[in-house]
Amino acid sequence: MNVPTWLWFATIGGLLAIIIADLFLVDHKPHTVTIREATRWVLFYVALAVVFGVGIWFFAGGGYAGEFFAGYITEYSLSVDNLFVFVVIMAAFSVPSEHQHRVLLVGIVIALVMRGIFIAIGAAAIAAFSWVFYLFAVILVVTAVNLARQGTEHEGGEPAPVRLLRKYLPVSDDFHGTKLFTRINGKRLVTPMLMVMLAIGFTDLLFALDSIPAIFGLTQEPYLVFTANAFALMGLRQLFFLLGGLLSRLVYLSYGLSVILAFIGVKLVLEALHENNLPFINGGEPVPVPTVGIELSLSVIIGVLVITTIASLIKARRDPSVIHAPGAPATDSPDQPVPDAKEQAAELDRNNAGN
Repeated sequence: MNVPTWLWFATIGGLLAIIIADLFLVDHKPHTVTIREATRWVLFYVALAVVFGVGIWFFAGGGYAGEFFAGYITEYSLSVDNLFVFVVIMAAFSVPSEHQHRVLLVGIVIALVMRGIFIAIGAAAIAAFSWVFYLFAVILVVTAVNLARQGTEHEGGEPAPVRLLRKYLPVSDDFHGTKLFTRINGKRLVTPMLMVMLAIGFTDLLFALDSIPAIFGLTQEPYLVFTANAFALMGLRQLFFLLGGLLSRLVYLSYGLSVILAFIGVKLVLEALHENNLPFINGGEPVPVPTVGIELSLSVIIGVLVITTIASLIKARRDPSVIHAPGAPATDSPDQPVPDAKEQAAELDRNNAGN
């Protein structure tokens, strides 16, 4: 796929314009995001990704469009698992509900920049070393096993870089609106707002260690890898508010994601063997093994997600005691504010106590 430099700049510029517009429209007046508002934004970002994918199909062909959609759906589904940890982080920092959108937006922008660096390194490594596919496959399979063992447990906390910063930066006890820095008794302090933004950004970077290899297993085009990640991340923060308590009901999500990662890991191994040039494998000659097409990949990813979601909701309805991941039932009123993370955790504890 030949992507001219001007298209890269135009794409990045367009994404920045959307982020700035989002920041102005939603955050110029801090407020608690309602379900109706979150729904509109989620539909907007999904529609934006669909239009972008159709554009790729029109200008570059259906093959590349299929790779983009497969990558986008995979990244979006893997990002849903991030939301569990985001809820824990929000509760740990006691982030006011009216500031949660800004925290997620800035944190995700930080994550997108760092993912861009990861993608550039990954693309360069793949171009230079064919054995990188085997390394990516190992990462995915190991992550798949860990997710399966994790089950419905989702632990979170401050990433190591944030804990390190706490040792050297004075942090105020309370939030001061949306300020990142404040001055108390003549002393300049960092506010919890900055710390939670960094926590969100660094946490997502840890998730990128498995999501980046996963999407490279679906497409080796850096442009498609970057844009699929960008659209998935941009729609992630609105999904945080929309899903609300539904997160706690996706009890089999980790199992579904583990199946997807394992499938892509096997796909990577088959492709690496098919194009093998390592001298200690088949004398450096390609191994005649079948490969997995993008159509099958897309079908497996969507199928696993659908089955996982349906099975999770059925299980949660029949056995409410399994609902113990961070989150709380979303409000039935579309205009009612979504409960903040601290309220969600308290509500969840009450539900568990009742069960």
